[in-house]
This record gives sequence, C-alpha cells and structure tokens, in this order.
Amino acid sequence: MPRYAFKIEYDGGPFAGWQRQADQPSVQGAVEAALAKLEPGPHTIAAAGRTDAGVHATGQVAHADLTKDWDPFRLSEALNYHLRPAPVAILACARVEDEFHSRFSAQERRYLFRLVQRRAPVTHDRGLVWQVLNPLDIEAMREGAAHLIGHHDFTTFRSTMCQSNSPVKTLDEIRIESLDIPHGREVRFHLRARSFLHNQVRSIVGTLERVGAGSWPPERVGEALAARDRAACGPVCPPQGLYLSAVGYPHDPFA
Repeated sequence: MPRYAFKIEYDGGPFAGWQRQADQPSVQGAVEAALAKLEPGPHTIAAAGRTDAGVHATGQVAHADLTKDWDPFRLSEALNYHLRPAPVAILACARVEDEFHSRFSAQERRYLFRLVQRRAPVTHDRGLVWQVLNPLDIEAMREGAAHLIGHHDFTTFRSTMCQSNSPVKTLDEIRIESLDIPHGREVRFHLRARSFLHNQVRSIVGTLERVGAGSWPPERVGEALAARDRAACGPVCPPQGLYLSAVGYPHDPFA
C-alpha cells in the first residue's frame, strides 16, 4: 500500500481538536472523510501533533496508506475538493517511503503564537489571535523567556492531564518579535523543540504575558521553572492564537 504525506493548513476554531472524536467535529475526521470519498472504506491518518480544540495549523504533517497509486498533485486537488467547505486545506502531498511516520520521524516542531495588544477589538483576525488590552514590555518578556531555553524539567508548564512519560524537554528556541499594526502591536512568539508537553506553549506564553504586563519580574519565570510545580505557572492563554507552523524531518518529504 503506497504511503502519502500531507502538509495541512487549518482553522481550528470549528473543531474539537485534531484527534477524531465520535460526537464532535475534528480535523482528522474531516480529512479521513475526504479520503473515503476517493477510496471507500475506513481510513486512519497519523499526524505530527495532536493540536487541541481551537488551535490552528499552517504546517501540520500527516500520513496515510492508500490502495491506489495516486499522482500526489491530483490527490491533493481531489482532497481539497472534498474538504470544502471545511476550513482545512492540503498544501502539499508527497509519496513517501513505508518507513516514514509523520509523528515518529519528526526531528523538530515549530509553533507560532500570535498576540495582539490594542484597545480596539480585532475584526479581521477575530478567532485567530489572543487580544490583550494592556501595553507589553517586549524586552522584559525576552529576558523572562531566556530562563526557559535549554534542557529542563517543565512540570510547571505542563498540563495536569499531560500523558507524556517525562516532563523533561529541550526547548531550542523562543524568539519574540514585535510588529506595528494600526493602533496597536502584534507580538509573535516562535517556539522550537523536538517535542512539546500538553499545554506547554500556552502556559509559557501566558506566563510571559504577565512579565510583559509588569505583573511578574522576568526572574520569576526562572523561579517558576525551578519550582517544578504547576501551581507556580502563570495563566494559560487561550488557544486561538496558537499555530503549529512547521514540522522538521531528516529529509523534507515535500522538497
């Protein structure tokens, strides 16, 4: 059975997350239903990351085994036709080796979190960003974020429902950029690691927002990390600003 990899973009707002659920819409369910229109029967696809309800993706990667030998371009076009009107798009499709696995072959994952700071409500980006009203100190947030780079026990920034075997992870990068927008500012948090814990990114961004707002000194982020206690974490920010932006492999299947 030939194996195909898909690069997928989606708006997570209408979905209860990536993972298929019996009684709620999911991104996995939408893609599998589209596949069933092309090859009748049940389909199971695996993804690089199981994004939560409301979380978006611009570079999710999944794979599936099919019975027919498809031209990748025609397969992506057919899937996009059957995915309509769901806010899910196949950006690229590639035939891959049987050993390729979208989750287990991944060497890194990148997340983007978009935060908008302004008084007026967002309109065009409603549901796609987290809006805060208070001004933010970008340099203070960068100083706080520096405490989290490297190999650490991230228990403080881990959901109590996380199923990972260990809270120890290596966070390779947190880059914070600031962009001027009409009557406000968009702050973008770029995070990169081999893998992340459940709610780790949202816990980190919510904590750094408190630093930017002046409620936390930057050094308190390091103290919270060292506490290895979920109670020491700042607020967990909402999901609508979070995007799975890229997944890295030893060889890019879409190159």
